[in-house]
Amino acid sequence: MPLQPRLVLLHKHGTSGRVRFLCLSSGIVAFHPLPPLSALRDEDYSPTIQFHPTALLREAEIHLGLPEDAIEPVPEFSAWVDTPTGDVPVLLASFVGIDPPFAAAERTGGRFIAITESRHLSEVERNLLRRAYEHVLG
Repeated sequence: MPLQPRLVLLHKHGTSGRVRFLCLSSGIVAFHPLPPLSALRDEDYSPTIQFHPTALLREAEIHLGLPEDAIEPVPEFSAWVDTPTGDVPVLLASFVGIDPPFAAAERTGGRFIAITESRHLSEVERNLLRRAYEHVLG
């Protein structure tokens, strides 16, 4: 049985197309970091279990102090991370609005980063960012 799903949260500017990811003090996987020895599964890995993102998105909005519907799911994205305690699904969601919610990020000890600023992240998180970035930009 898979563990609790995680989120990667991003903001894509509607005009410029600039993509920035929410990076918390623990990394880019909200809101519980992946354990050591985690590895991103191949893109063709597709278990029969699917998760509906609504409850997870609402939890994220509450955690960040944002109003309801401030975060929306990014369709047709899912990734699976193999961890020592089991498979963890990772969903992708996007902040709505013209600008990222910088104040909400700061309140929770986070900031928005471009993919080029991800060197400090773990390999699995960098791979998740790459996959999310490619998905969003097509």
